Amino acid sequence: MTDVTRTLDDIRVPIPEGADEEVAAAVTGLYTEGVISRKQAFSREWAEQLREDIDAAFQEALSRPNGAVGRGPKRYYVEMHPEQMRGWLELVDHPWVRMVCESVLGPDYQIVELGFDVPGAGAVNQPWHRDFPMPEETRTNRRLTSLAFNATAVDTEEDMGPFEVAPTTQWDLPEGFDHEMFPPKAAYPRYEALAQRKYPKMGDISARSALTIHRGTRNDSQKSRPVLVLGVDAPGAGNAEHHDMAVTRGFYERLPQRVRDHLGCPIVETLTPITQKHSIEGLMMGEA
Repeated sequence: MTDVTRTLDDIRVPIPEGADEEVAAAVTGLYTEGVISRKQAFSREWAEQLREDIDAAFQEALSRPNGAVGRGPKRYYVEMHPEQMRGWLELVDHPWVRMVCESVLGPDYQIVELGFDVPGAGAVNQPWHRDFPMPEETRTNRRLTSLAFNATAVDTEEDMGPFEVAPTTQWDLPEGFDHEMFPPKAAYPRYEALAQRKYPKMGDISARSALTIHRGTRNDSQKSRPVLVLGVDAPGAGNAEHHDMAVTRGFYERLPQRVRDHLGCPIVETLTPITQKHSIEGLMMGEA
């Protein structure tokens, strides 16, 4: 089998000129480990409100065809509009979130996705995967062109099916990967040896390259583990075409200019419920 791994010695970490210690640490973390986090970036009250908004959006999505998409047994993904989340502005305008986006993706980054995953009771191990094929810019020039931010709506416990990530694998070439996203099972022992389980608490936030190999694990509890997803692109990354996020004109006009500058989504008079189209077929049946 072709060796798909790259050594970190081959990766140049593009720390911006004049970067302070926090910026250097964020860029280095994403280019090496592939995932970073900020503990207690938000209050527990913010996270409790997030849970309420996710629960409302989830029930609405389940009430109509294609409102939610399966990501494995008892596991769903739903996209929503910013106006469905009361704390959206606080999220995208948080200094740490803005710093990470600017430092890694450049000053003209674009917010392209808002959604959430809900691994429910009975969810099984997902296959190891990345969320989309490796872009040519990443393969050739070794540049990250997008980031996924995650904020948990609950305190994560061991039996709730924690998120599991294999650090440094954002650079793995997709040789032998199904759909360039799913590594062969022969590679699983390597990912399991690298694997780190994450136990975020309400108020924590993380940022990762969605190319870093990861999976949701088996939920043995009777509780769901909803987690928010915010997708951000560098200019030209092209992920916006896979999403239908929109804002109303009144909402847009109330935003600070520094946030408007990073919204490339349509401005509409009336929001239309999102029909999910970011389906990942290889996740439908779980690890089996």
